[in-house]
Amino acid sequence: MSWGTELWDQFDNLEKHTQWGIDILEKYIKFVKERTEIELSYAKQLRNLSKKYQPKKNSKEEEEYKYTSCKAFISTLNEMNDYAGQHEVISENMASQIIVDLARYVQELKQERKSNFHDGRKAQQHIETCWKQLESSKRRFERDCKEADRAQQYFEKMDADINVTKADVEKARQQAQIRHQMAEDSKADYSSILQKFNHEQHEYYHTHIPNIFQKIQEMEERRIVRMGESMKTYAEVDRQVIPIIGKCLDGIVKAAESIDQKNDSQLVIEAYKSGFEPPGDIEFEDYTQPMKRTVSDNSLSNSRGEGKPDLKFGGKSKGKLWPFIKKNKTQSFCFHKELMKRTVGKPTYAFEARDYVLSLKLGATPEDFSNLPPEQRRKKLQQKVDELNKEIQKEMDQRDAITKMKDVYLKNPQMGDPASLDHKLAEVSQNIEKLRLETQKFEAWLAEVEGRLPARNEQARRQSGLYDSQNPPTVNNCAQDRESSPDGSYTEEQSQESEVKVLATDFDDEFDDEEPLPAIGTCKALYTFEGQNEGTISVVEGETLYVIEEDKGDGWTRIRRNEDEEGYVPTSYVEVCLDKNAKGAKTYI
Repeated sequence: MSWGTELWDQFDNLEKHTQWGIDILEKYIKFVKERTEIELSYAKQLRNLSKKYQPKKNSKEEEEYKYTSCKAFISTLNEMNDYAGQHEVISENMASQIIVDLARYVQELKQERKSNFHDGRKAQQHIETCWKQLESSKRRFERDCKEADRAQQYFEKMDADINVTKADVEKARQQAQIRHQMAEDSKADYSSILQKFNHEQHEYYHTHIPNIFQKIQEMEERRIVRMGESMKTYAEVDRQVIPIIGKCLDGIVKAAESIDQKNDSQLVIEAYKSGFEPPGDIEFEDYTQPMKRTVSDNSLSNSRGEGKPDLKFGGKSKGKLWPFIKKNKTQSFCFHKELMKRTVGKPTYAFEARDYVLSLKLGATPEDFSNLPPEQRRKKLQQKVDELNKEIQKEMDQRDAITKMKDVYLKNPQMGDPASLDHKLAEVSQNIEKLRLETQKFEAWLAEVEGRLPARNEQARRQSGLYDSQNPPTVNNCAQDRESSPDGSYTEEQSQESEVKVLATDFDDEFDDEEPLPAIGTCKALYTFEGQNEGTISVVEGETLYVIEEDKGDGWTRIRRNEDEEGYVPTSYVEVCLDKNAKGAKTYI
């Protein structure tokens, strides 16, 4: 099976077919190139996806990823990052092993095809030239033969005519001989050219064209083989990364199997354990006896005053355990205001309550983390102490390095001036001293907290009981040294010897559902205030709102915009106009 023998007369079709083969190869190259672009785009999107869901460094979100389920998720993100890397490898290998190689081969193929068909056209032109020469000699031979016949006929006519002179007859005879000789020469030339053409034609159809077409056939077959090899490489490139991709998937499965729900539950306990003990039982308060009712040390409720028995059995009791009740922001803020008022004049509590309320209003965190429950405060303080110790160690290492450098300078003055390091050494020593003082401060707070946790110090409880016996029994222990706002934040006193004791009935109204307070006047916002803290409300300059509770000396006024939106704003931010006839309004002189 040879194109030279089978397709000897299909030069133009072979030229079209080989061009089509090159076009197919270029189309395949384009296909692989687009595949590499898709792989790169896919890898980029996977990396961006993995990066998007990675926890931000030094953020609260990073602290939340201590749970095994979150760690497994992080491992999944990392494995997906590696997974994306394998798609990049696919793209790179396809580009280097297929696209570059085939692009170079296409150029060589085009050059070879051009050379082969150039030789074919050259052979065609040569045979066409031989054919033209043959046709020309043939026509000349034909023409000379006709001229010789006419000259012979003319001579015979002249020879037969008696009126023609002998000289004319001789002239005609010579002319006929010349024409006959020319015909013989043309015949010989035609015969020679014909033999030459037949030889050239034989060589063309049996030697030149078969050889050229054989080269073209081999070129086309190499193209087909090369394309098949490229397709195998295409598959192998994918196959090579399958084991690594499998490892990535195995890593995800391993991460999923590492999830420990019990460990996560324990971490939740460690993260949110307050260190307090549950409140004790509520003792029965007998309202039938005409005597002053007392409240046990473990009671969490009390009436607002004598002669106001609000306890209703079978109905809604105001003796609820407030640490477990959810209230709105306004009620929570009311509690903090009430806390300030109840603790005025009491040792230790007033200062802690004041700092707690101020920290809530200003959104600040106390340096000693006193706004946290004991257990959480202990962890924060311990973490702070560890950080300071690391900083001290770093500064000490730096001081040692400077000291060594100074010794080197002393031994080799040409390397540097030892006195130039004194300032740096003094600065590092000063930093170490500051960090040590800071560490001592936090360690003192830590020791105080560790000595006050119920599980660590039973003596503190006894001292707390002694304090209760030395004070009127009109307050309770509020669930062992804690004040809690409904959103779960806490403030911790400096020792269990001094407990915040708040009359439950004095703020029962703050923690039970009640009817909306009536408006006692109106106010106009003098400035814009953004109420971002709990219990506050945002107002816009020039806005008119209703006043439902006037300033009680703490610098805050309670206002309402509509039935569902109310809160506190700084009194200095609004111009208040009270209704003198309204209930609860004061008369200013």
